[in-house]
Amino acid sequence: MDAEALTLRQATQADVPLLMDLRRATMLAHLRSAGAPDDEASLLARVEYRLEDARLAYLGDEFIGLFKTHPMEDAWMLVQVQIAPARQGQGWGAALIRRLLDRAGAEGRSVVLHVLKTNPARRLYERLGFVIERDSDNGLEYVMRWKAGGA
Repeated sequence: MDAEALTLRQATQADVPLLMDLRRATMLAHLRSAGAPDDEASLLARVEYRLEDARLAYLGDEFIGLFKTHPMEDAWMLVQVQIAPARQGQGWGAALIRRLLDRAGAEGRSVVLHVLKTNPARRLYERLGFVIERDSDNGLEYVMRWKAGGA
């Protein structure tokens, strides 16, 4: 895997159908196992949430995923990272997250995310140094945080 080969481009409204397909392929099983809403309207709401902060990840011309983040006052929020099923388990999601961690560390910020309790991606986040802070307000997710230097 060559993390430098990974490029990002700003998502637009025209990308919504592609992002809906990605969301179905990567999240439906996790949403269902958690008892979270998985209807089309809920999927669309999540895709369109902070679309202006969404970046599409590419290897050359191949679309491989979505990376959505935004800065908060003292932290970065990792809103979504979704890697196409054919590219999962190859380190691309971790490469994208490490870029964010490097930036956050340089800025002296932490990184916060929400992950469904039933989503195995939690193990990736833990390997990268995120720790569970608490249950989310909806009770279906953990709120996890990474702090620069592990502090």
